[in-house]
Amino acid sequence: MSTHPNDPGHGDSPAAWTAVIVMLIGIAVGTVAFFLHQAWLVWVCAGVVVLGWLLGWVLAKAGYGVKGPKFTPKSTDH
Repeated sequence: MSTHPNDPGHGDSPAAWTAVIVMLIGIAVGTVAFFLHQAWLVWVCAGVVVLGWLLGWVLAKAGYGVKGPKFTPKSTDH
């Protein structure tokens, strides 16, 4: 982890984790749907990926991002 003062962070926040998990589920299910020739489900999963991105953005704006007031970084002491 960088200790540089201008480092924007590495996305280790509730907003980033939520967005990535939702998008990962959408991509995984969408891949299986594509393999099974279920076009409607592929498009639904594409929507889930967009929803995950929007959810991460909304949570970051609500203060759960790396620089947000509701986010408390974990200690890096080992």
